Amino acid sequence: MISEEHDKYIVLKDERDDIKDFASFLNRINDQFTGKNVVVDLLQYDKASLMDLISFLELSNNHRASKQSFVMVNTAISIDEIPEELMIVPTIQEAQDVIEMEEIERDLGF
Repeated sequence: MISEEHDKYIVLKDERDDIKDFASFLNRINDQFTGKNVVVDLLQYDKASLMDLISFLELSNNHRASKQSFVMVNTAISIDEIPEELMIVPTIQEAQDVIEMEEIERDLGF
């Protein structure tokens, strides 16, 4: 796994070529990024299926329940197919924007 620490978030990217294994790995090490906003860069998986992306659902739900952002970056699936429980955007810049907006909402008590 490759990780990049930024001021307001951490970017996690898979070094291998197995999206479900990466989701499982992140579930096992999720305590390492507790309290941080997370961007999961999945751009390399341009053929990912909806089921592949849903493998991150439990991790996303747990992370968001702790009042932190969890945003995945991928372009393989149409926005209309993505369940509301997952935040998936097509670019890293949009992931940064989502984190900023969610932080503002949390600051305002939403």
